[in-house]
Amino acid sequence: MAGKNRFSASDRFEYLQGLVTEFQDTDSEEAKEQVLANLANFAYDPSNMEALQILQVTELFMDMLTEENENFIEFGIGGLCNMSMDRECRDQILQSGGVPLVIACLSSNRDETVLSAITTLMNLTTASSRSETTDSSVVHCMLRFSLTQNPRLKNMASVFLQDYCTQEQVHKAQEAMQGQSQSAVGIPLPKD
Repeated sequence: MAGKNRFSASDRFEYLQGLVTEFQDTDSEEAKEQVLANLANFAYDPSNMEALQILQVTELFMDMLTEENENFIEFGIGGLCNMSMDRECRDQILQSGGVPLVIACLSSNRDETVLSAITTLMNLTTASSRSETTDSSVVHCMLRFSLTQNPRLKNMASVFLQDYCTQEQVHKAQEAMQGQSQSAVGIPLPKD
């Protein structure tokens, strides 16, 4: 009876709606963080996508990317990362101007935030969005990350450069970096 414990679609929607309502109604930052973490986890399951879209959770996650609370940002980008795997959610993020918000997360000093941002950029890259997701500032940033001692960050950045950028973009960024000091690039590396 593996299916017995599973939510029905209406139970699932009501539960997720309750989480969104709790987030909106509470004044406790700790409670908001817990709800965001739960919503980000639910965004990993494709069977929750329709409910999350109806409840405008994509917008909620994007709103979190401009907060000062680092946990809000981390859970927001984690949720967007999960939702961006869904084509409709990806298109919604792109149409809502989400790419600059995701790019801003690359400057976080938290590994998880940066890794989620890189993965989200990968998920958001389409033929029409490639010029925005692989902007020269992003390519510069990925080159810097590819030089770090952090293996997860180094590997993700290397995959991004190899699979999402043209050789010409990478070459131009490398040339530009050779003329700059490391601090002039502008985006600090996350703390290991």
